[in-house]
Amino acid sequence: MTELSMTAVKSAVAYFDSWLAFRQRYSRVPGVQAAVLLDDELLLSTAHGQADIGAGTRLTTRHLFRIASHSKTFTATAVLQLAELGKLRLDDTAGQWLSYLDGTPLAAATIRELLGHGAGVVRDGHDGDFWQLYHAFPDDDTLRKIATDRADVLPANERFKYSNIGYSLLGQIIAAASGMPYNRYVSEQIVARLGLEDTGPEYDPSRADEYATGYSALAYSDRRVPIDHVDTAAMAAATGFYSTAEDVVRYVSAHFFGDTRLLSDASKRLMQRAEWTVKGADGEYGLGLARVEIGDRLVLGHGGGYPGHITKTLFDPHDRLAVSVLTNAIDGPAETLAAGLVRLVNLAVEQGGEGRAGDGRESAGLDRFTGRFATLWGVVDVVRLGHKLFLLRPTSDDPTQGAAPLTVEGDHTLRIAGGIGYGSFGETLEYVFGDHGVESVRGGSATTSYPIERITAAAETLERVSVGTPLR
Repeated sequence: MTELSMTAVKSAVAYFDSWLAFRQRYSRVPGVQAAVLLDDELLLSTAHGQADIGAGTRLTTRHLFRIASHSKTFTATAVLQLAELGKLRLDDTAGQWLSYLDGTPLAAATIRELLGHGAGVVRDGHDGDFWQLYHAFPDDDTLRKIATDRADVLPANERFKYSNIGYSLLGQIIAAASGMPYNRYVSEQIVARLGLEDTGPEYDPSRADEYATGYSALAYSDRRVPIDHVDTAAMAAATGFYSTAEDVVRYVSAHFFGDTRLLSDASKRLMQRAEWTVKGADGEYGLGLARVEIGDRLVLGHGGGYPGHITKTLFDPHDRLAVSVLTNAIDGPAETLAAGLVRLVNLAVEQGGEGRAGDGRESAGLDRFTGRFATLWGVVDVVRLGHKLFLLRPTSDDPTQGAAPLTVEGDHTLRIAGGIGYGSFGETLEYVFGDHGVESVRGGSATTSYPIERITAAAETLERVSVGTPLR
């Protein structure tokens, strides 16, 4: 990254934290934990909301989350490590390693097919109610029964067919090839190598008080119900891991090109290239990693869905950027939020201006205009990204959608220089400044907006909005 790009990225990350805080409340999610890393520098580690609603426990950056299917990235990494050591081959069949599959259709499934979800394996067996905690997650014996009971639901290599059972089998193969249990192997050869103190392959009861409480969705009730953390048993390789956002971005940084702590670049290229286009989704899948283009930036990563937790991590292995967002609700918008950071970085880098990198005076002159402002009609943000100002709408899932560049016309005036056709292109924003910063802004359909704290306070006390008693 260039100096200008680093400046642009840091400005995007600064706004991202503010946007996360707003979205956590706006989406009524109990808590959001996030981290952003660029190259080897941690630019953000943040938390908003609550770890436990009932106890009123504030969420911190040290609370642990179940990151669920992120586990697949660890499992794929472990397989490629063993392949580099010559302990297995990607073309080996599952039956070569798991003798109980002899005579069954899955015996012919290759390790590569399992890694890429191309083996046609049943997603969670024919009774997946362990995901609702109706009963325990499958142990080894139960996994064997699932894998030998009509588990070949599609022909191999017909299409992308996501399978937690397939990855659970990979966990058993890793154990057989390495000569040690799956949990021990990934703990020693991945977690310990990277010094990740808040990451592990399975729920750790000794750290029970450190986990953020997970909650049910609001889809069928106005009340969120807490959900217990449980052991995922034989499915740890598919969904067992816990971590923090900060640890996750440090982990995926080992998948940046040029970093050889876990894998060679050759293995990373194999892991990261597309095996399948995912039907019904705007993306592709490699070997344990999803691929998606956000703007012109190809990013990789994975999401995770565990009872009570939804998580998402994205990274650009070439520009060495990573973001992880963890939420403690089963309807948490982790994917939307993580993608939002990438979109903000794109906007900052591509349109953030060619100002002098490191010139704090220029940024300070723009920063006096920034803030979150509200009217009866909603909320807008004036944001500095790089060396330019933009008008953004924080309520949008894509914070850059309809982004309007703003030009400085004077000490108290900005002009709207772009945006959507239904906006206020060409009009001005007139600022009133006081001793403590911005007091009000008029413009954008000539309405007057105020710092959001003022509107929030009014909304909490005003009984009715009417002529002469406005919301302000």
